[in-house]
Amino acid sequence: MATPSQHIREAVLRALQEDLAGGDVTTEALFPAPIRARGVIIAHQDVVLAGIAAARETFAQVDTGLRIVRTLRDGEAVTAGRQVLVLEGDGRSMLRAERVALNFLQHLSGIATLTAKFCATVRGYPTVILDTRKTLPGLRALEKWAVRLGGGRNHRHSLGDGILIKDNHLALCRAHGLGLPDACRLARERGPHRLRIIAEAKTLQEVKEALRGQADVILLDNMTPELVRHAVSLIKGLALVEVSGGISLANARDMAAAGVHFLSIGSLTHSAPAADLSLDVQPVRSGGRRSMAKG
Repeated sequence: MATPSQHIREAVLRALQEDLAGGDVTTEALFPAPIRARGVIIAHQDVVLAGIAAARETFAQVDTGLRIVRTLRDGEAVTAGRQVLVLEGDGRSMLRAERVALNFLQHLSGIATLTAKFCATVRGYPTVILDTRKTLPGLRALEKWAVRLGGGRNHRHSLGDGILIKDNHLALCRAHGLGLPDACRLARERGPHRLRIIAEAKTLQEVKEALRGQADVILLDNMTPELVRHAVSLIKGLALVEVSGGISLANARDMAAAGVHFLSIGSLTHSAPAADLSLDVQPVRSGGRRSMAKG
């Protein structure tokens, strides 16, 4: 799977500029000279790793002299207690990089881990787990990469990636006397022909209107599993069926069992709990004594 290397470099640069704008006054006060150390990132929960590349980039941007001794890979599922990454070098540089490296690793691994849980929940059905555009500004490429690492697939990366007619579009259309079938027709006539037309439906009546508009995908928004089953029976294979809104680990399998093709889940990126990982830094001992330079 391709790593969004350029996006990672840019995101790490911004994060370090933010965190080190005034230097690291604590480390500078305590350690005026280099101190040899070994750092170990440890997983304290079962986790699907995402952000190893971002952590490595963080350490490299802070100090090219830091050496990665060993590391696990992005996308790897690990159990609690595993060492994820080991590095050696100047302990001061590890302290400067610690928070930024862990922020990326914990956030992105949280996304990958939650995505993997949803994928496991619908296993046995052909339903695909999708993300949404509900991402943190500036981190969309990284967060969507984490979703892929967790086994999900990406929905639209930007507004130019697909035609999705939602309730606010319809509100403006209706002010001009146009309904959902009209909106689908206009999108088909004026939009890029290579793109599917996705029409959001909040009621069974809107499902019927989306069918009249010949939408390629009908997005059932905030419907119960029972209502989704009714909608699927109305659609009868004339369009692909996507469900969004209110999807949780508790009801995802019921949604999949209703016969839908996609579950698009905003919480994958906007509400995934941060994974529990930490960095332990210890001085490298030489001749039985702690190595610490004095200023």
